[in-house]
Amino acid sequence: MALARAGALYAIKIPALILFTCVGNALLNGMLAQLLGSALPFRQTSTATLLSFAAASVILGAFAPVAVFVLFNTPALSAANALTGHSVMLLTHVFLIGCAGVLGNRLLLRLLNFLHPAATARRVLFGWLAGNLLLGTQLAWVLRPFIGSPKLLVQFLRPDPLRGNFYEAVGRALAHLFFQH
Repeated sequence: MALARAGALYAIKIPALILFTCVGNALLNGMLAQLLGSALPFRQTSTATLLSFAAASVILGAFAPVAVFVLFNTPALSAANALTGHSVMLLTHVFLIGCAGVLGNRLLLRLLNFLHPAATARRVLFGWLAGNLLLGTQLAWVLRPFIGSPKLLVQFLRPDPLRGNFYEAVGRALAHLFFQH
């Protein structure tokens, strides 16, 4: 029963992260659109943000078999080389989520090009991508873990959510994979 409850709690983490990031980015994108020369009202920027997140979610669903393949082909968290497996899994997820986010936002470029000159459309799109990256990665860091970590207890949320940041973790994973002795 406790395992089923824990599974149900973990099943809401990714959708909650996507929802929190979408709402935060809707607010941020509304402001950025005005600052970057777009006359889109807040309602339209919110709709565009929701559209891009819906597309990114569908793309993430399509990437699920790749994530499962990597999961079943990396060392377990209890193995001697668990840190390598964890690094591969973390970087795979970062890459897949990043691709889905870029592709989801890329769909908006056609809409922005229809409404604005090309230079303004690209500026707004890159501003939105940067906002998605910064807000989404840090929210993911605060809500971690999404995958287990070697030598750490399995828990729903870390007791120190603001210690460190996403970019340090990715840097450590890259360093472990490419510069380990």
